Amino acid sequence: MKPALRKPVITIAFITLLFAACSNNKPNTASDEMQVAAMLDSFNVAAAKADYNKYFNYYTSDAIFTGTDATERWDKKSFMAWAKPIFDKGHAWNFTALERHIYFDKTGSLAWFDELLNTQMKICRGSGVLVKQGKDWKVQQYILSTTIPNEQLDSIVKIKTPLEDAIIKKLSK
Repeated sequence: MKPALRKPVITIAFITLLFAACSNNKPNTASDEMQVAAMLDSFNVAAAKADYNKYFNYYTSDAIFTGTDATERWDKKSFMAWAKPIFDKGHAWNFTALERHIYFDKTGSLAWFDELLNTQMKICRGSGVLVKQGKDWKVQQYILSTTIPNEQLDSIVKIKTPLEDAIIKKLSK
């Protein structure tokens, strides 16, 4: 290579490498959002098909699942033990996203989401934190909550008060 051409080629190569290095640390919002959405859809399908191994493979080893009941907060191992008999029946839960919002941190290795789900409990809200491990997104924390129309909230509070007063008393100590 001629000395006159060496400097521009080296400069272009350096700029290309620098751009590639920087772009690997930032989310390609459209592409990453599609990947996360596809992962969340597959996650829900795995539960609907009672594919125990596939479903729990979507969680990190130290994941936390928080369910709709105030007493439901499990690490992955405990959640797997609780869910195993349900999955063994050949059907677990069937959630389909109605609306979903996905966000990323500046590094592109952390995402969080919230979504409205069509479920056997009617509309629920799923939300969580995802971490990128290699090329895969994994659930670090998942929170499932039921929605209550504001017009019905007072009557629901009356129903749950006796059960939850005991929990409040226990946790307040």
